[in-house]
Amino acid sequence: MRASVIQIAVDEGESVESRRRRAASMVRDQAGADLVVLPELWTTGAFAYEEFGQEAEPLEGPTYEAMAKAASDAGAWLHAGSIPERDPDGPLYNTSLVFSPSGDLAAVYRKIHRFGFDKGEAVLMGAGAELVTVRLPATTLGLGTCYDLRFPELFRGLVDAGAETLVVPAGWPERRRSHWTLLAQARAVENQSFVVACGTAGTHAGVPQAGHSIVVDPWGEVLAEAGAGEEVLTVEFDPGKVATTREQFPALKDRVLGLQPPRRP
Repeated sequence: MRASVIQIAVDEGESVESRRRRAASMVRDQAGADLVVLPELWTTGAFAYEEFGQEAEPLEGPTYEAMAKAASDAGAWLHAGSIPERDPDGPLYNTSLVFSPSGDLAAVYRKIHRFGFDKGEAVLMGAGAELVTVRLPATTLGLGTCYDLRFPELFRGLVDAGAETLVVPAGWPERRRSHWTLLAQARAVENQSFVVACGTAGTHAGVPQAGHSIVVDPWGEVLAEAGAGEEVLTVEFDPGKVATTREQFPALKDRVLGLQPPRRP
């Protein structure tokens, strides 16, 4: 399986429409890939809080249309990162869209863990509530977004739902880059799954981004890692390694906690 991870730069001075066209062009250039991944909130920047409301769009808005066509043009599964979604009946959401190689919408994931504590995304956006997996011919994807990476129970839930490849788009800051790498490897090892984590380059509202998109195998080995700037990280991996790893080292079968509700005294 071939994955192309597009670490796009999001810098001030470029319009959302320009970013949209550029991202679509980069996706189309990945013809031959099985899976293409874009980062979190690449249309606005993950830290450009004042732009969330201004640039929010309906689910089937201009980014949806551009990414559906790009997926079809490339003939690849496309995880289109995430966008600020405006629900006509509710709040904004940090929403991920996944398209099939024919350009059909295959999945929608609204970010569950919102970053910012008492400001930013945490107060400007609503929280998703559903775990989402997507069945591809060679593997089942489990979806998370950025800050979700710090919450292992989410990914264990995805594994219980059949996930074998965990896909995490992010707008991760440079000052916590060591956490990004550590957590991506931890989620891979503890769930005996591949992790495909796509970050952004550039600077979001004055916050330098970590870049360093990374692909990790079920043993925690780094298969490929990007640098800090804009680039496309391409890696080939064998999805069958998940089943082999889980058979050779069946740690998931030894789980005790979390499988059943605790007994009341």
